[in-house]
Amino acid sequence: MTLRLYDTRAQQLRDFVPLDPENVTMYVCGPTVQSGPHIGHVRAALSFDILRRWLAHRYGRVTFVRNVTDIDDKVLVNATDAEPWWALAYRMEQEFTAAYAGIGILPPTYEPRATASIPQMQELITALIERGHAYPAPDGSGDVYFDVRSWNEYGALTHQSIDAMEAAEDADPRGKRNPQDFALWKGSKPGEPADATWASPWGAGRPGWHIECSAMAKRYLGSEFDIHGGGLDLRFPHHENELAQSTAAGDGFARYWVHNGLVTVGGQKMSKSLGNFTLAADVLAEHDPLVVRYALAAAHYRSSLDLSASSFSEAEAALDRIETFRERALRAADADPAVLVPGDVPDAFSVAMNDDLGVPQALAVVHDAVRAGNSALDAGDTSAAIDAARSLAAMLDVLGLGAGASDATAGGAAASALDALVRTMIDQRAQARADKDWAAADRIRDAIAAAGITLEDTPAGTHWSIDG
Repeated sequence: MTLRLYDTRAQQLRDFVPLDPENVTMYVCGPTVQSGPHIGHVRAALSFDILRRWLAHRYGRVTFVRNVTDIDDKVLVNATDAEPWWALAYRMEQEFTAAYAGIGILPPTYEPRATASIPQMQELITALIERGHAYPAPDGSGDVYFDVRSWNEYGALTHQSIDAMEAAEDADPRGKRNPQDFALWKGSKPGEPADATWASPWGAGRPGWHIECSAMAKRYLGSEFDIHGGGLDLRFPHHENELAQSTAAGDGFARYWVHNGLVTVGGQKMSKSLGNFTLAADVLAEHDPLVVRYALAAAHYRSSLDLSASSFSEAEAALDRIETFRERALRAADADPAVLVPGDVPDAFSVAMNDDLGVPQALAVVHDAVRAGNSALDAGDTSAAIDAARSLAAMLDVLGLGAGASDATAGGAAASALDALVRTMIDQRAQARADKDWAAADRIRDAIAAAGITLEDTPAGTHWSIDG
């Protein structure tokens, strides 16, 4: 069964054929850490987390690189005397990491910071100058520009002509041959921090935004790799410029370009510059992390997503149905944990995921399994219910929903540890009650309740859940 992905450059679905079937390579543009993440950043990261998980399911190994742009005009602007640019960048990077981890996004194989690859950027700029595709500004500013008219394929990603493009505004235009030429290296300017500059053959300065990703992708994945990902808003100028400078330098660069749709507010792109954003931390404080993950994943990754209160309530209801079935299946199997060991994903789920990562259709298969499992339990067919539960576990694992609502909220290994502790206390309470030591039983019950945990005593045993 062939995986097909929509390739932005080809403007069509393409069969995905990795360079190395035993190691899929993938580069995704990470955050520019001038301020904290909004929910649109988290949706973008989640889109590629699910793609990565599906690729891992199909091929086994995925080398996944997501960069951190820790030196940029915006980072310098937002820095203060009390918090220099590098401290701000690090603090914001931690906020992004926390938001990603909060909804179960896997950490990247490599997460390079731009400031750690300055020599590689300078090597790439030197190669472009030698090939006649870049030039130092003649005004002695130290700026270096990519000459867009020297590269006939410029515009290949977004299918624009140079004359129809807006002027690049990322550096002083006085030294440019063409308004659309973009900065590869920015000479240091008066008033900029001394520690935000690096020595170079063209004078002290810092890299332009676009050259950073080209250099880091090559450093960690080689001159040609499988997938380059990012938000639709990065297609131009960022990804267009990456493609031009890397291929002009002689690299094959990305074979597939995959872009996720944006989170919108009233039909308008969510953006820090527009001031219409919702911080990820605020959303995660208000909603269960698993609910947030489900709500963000429920729309196709290439579509726009206009989040509302109903998005989260619908996600919560869907997850409740899943978790209720899982609990019923566990009880029917006498709490045998093997009932939740992932089995095989259904063919219908694979068909959906292979069709340009059709998560909405895949979620429909998930709920079909829940309905079938509940029907089997109602009919007393425990074997069929267990089969449905194991199939469900496999699908949830691929979607990053596999730990179940309580586990995902607490977070993987931490949830397992909590479960072990609570069950130990439940056993101690049961023993105290068996010994008719009611005071001890009450103390244990009160301690569990004080931790925000509710106990439910049933004929099949005591079950626990986190309040709220």
